[in-house]
Amino acid sequence: MGRTVVAANWKMHKTAGEARTYVEKLLELVPSRLEFELIVFPSATALYVVAQVLRGSPIAWGAQNAHWETQGAYTGEISVNQVADLGAAYVLCGHSERRHLFGEDDATVAAKVRSVLAGGLVPVLCVGETLEQRRGGDAWDVVTAQLSAALKDIGPDAADRLVVAYEPVWAIGTGVAAQPEDAQSMAHDIRSWLTELFGSEGAEIPVQYGGSVKPNNADAFLQLPDVDGALVGGASLDPKEFWTIACSAVPR
Repeated sequence: MGRTVVAANWKMHKTAGEARTYVEKLLELVPSRLEFELIVFPSATALYVVAQVLRGSPIAWGAQNAHWETQGAYTGEISVNQVADLGAAYVLCGHSERRHLFGEDDATVAAKVRSVLAGGLVPVLCVGETLEQRRGGDAWDVVTAQLSAALKDIGPDAADRLVVAYEPVWAIGTGVAAQPEDAQSMAHDIRSWLTELFGSEGAEIPVQYGGSVKPNNADAFLQLPDVDGALVGGASLDPKEFWTIACSAVPR
């Protein structure tokens, strides 16, 4: 088991004012000390406001995306250095929506992972298969190909600064979650793969589950032996719902 990490991915939601209201309400719910890592991933336009409110709190924050170059003529992009300057500690890399809607391939994801690590931040590497790939029996081949491409140039010394999120593409935003046994099986295999790559350090890398996690099913996923938390999408847009989900990660 790795450390437990529960994260809210707001995607393209919330203005800066709405983001401020959200994190202020979340802070009212969260104790001063947490038994797990709690992260919010706001849109880039809200990062500054979120940083102002959460600085010094037990809640961390990160960016949903960052370019692999430190600077340059990349109109509309933001760099790892820029989000780090705001106090971000994490960056999502390889989310399925970036892969499938914006055409990010394995090489692009790998470049971002390397850049995030070089910038002193933690990449949350997202991997997962489509419904067609699962039905075709290719789920594990797809996931290992994504892991191999993203981590091939990463040494074991960086293993303690990695998080992996397994997100079956067919369960994201659909309201259809994977069955707990599917999530457990894949998380277990991912942990075994990471251990083979990095040794004992790999076994400690958190493996999250992401895909239609809600308050009414969070326990079923977050109490699995090889699932170390959740990457929550739609249900994270309400601070009370997100905190309810996060509380399911407390060991029992």
